[in-house]
Amino acid sequence: MVEFRAVSKLYVRRTGGPAVAALTDCSLQIAAGEVVVVSGPPGAGKSTLLRLAAGEERPTQGRLLVDGDDAGSLGRRGLARLRRRLGLLLAEPGLLADRTALDNVALVPRARGASRRAARLLALAALRETGLSARATAWPAELTAAEHRRLCLARALVGTPRLLLADEPTAGLDATTASEIVAVLRQAQARGITLLVASRSADLAGALGGRGLALDGGRMVEAARLDGAA
Repeated sequence: MVEFRAVSKLYVRRTGGPAVAALTDCSLQIAAGEVVVVSGPPGAGKSTLLRLAAGEERPTQGRLLVDGDDAGSLGRRGLARLRRRLGLLLAEPGLLADRTALDNVALVPRARGASRRAARLLALAALRETGLSARATAWPAELTAAEHRRLCLARALVGTPRLLLADEPTAGLDATTASEIVAVLRQAQARGITLLVASRSADLAGALGGRGLALDGGRMVEAARLDGAA
């Protein structure tokens, strides 16, 4: 499903000077239906890893395969086709303040070519899955922080993507809400969705029953299998 082959990502400083290495010689294989949680401190390269998998960044070196496509060499149309198969829960949610919760979620299947009616039905199903069906007509500004995270997750899961990329899905949430988000993610994996998750907490791998990896300074530094209950 996802394969990083000796991938490095360098960012050029706007002020000049040497480039900054966000990822260095990163190799990683994720099978279809697998859950992988990449942990590490802020600045370790976790978000860069997800942006590369989402096609939002291109590798400086190495090769990146996502769902059978070489993400580093795709053109605009190829990237658009790839992103239609992905669910994205990234650091910048990009919710539209002038659209209801339902309409924000329905925009995703509409962009993939679904009819208005089909998109709304898919959006309603995603809101039910994330416990937000009662807030379908609410505006983003009316939602609590926990509801906001649920809405972003509903948008990422609408239409059952093949791969979900989630950046810090439980960060800043109370223990009860975090457990509920974990339960939704486990249900998604049970439906065959592959999960690549970035988190500061290595414990999230155990909660999701997935494989735990770690990044530090842009390099993979350890790998362990952690199985446990949410």
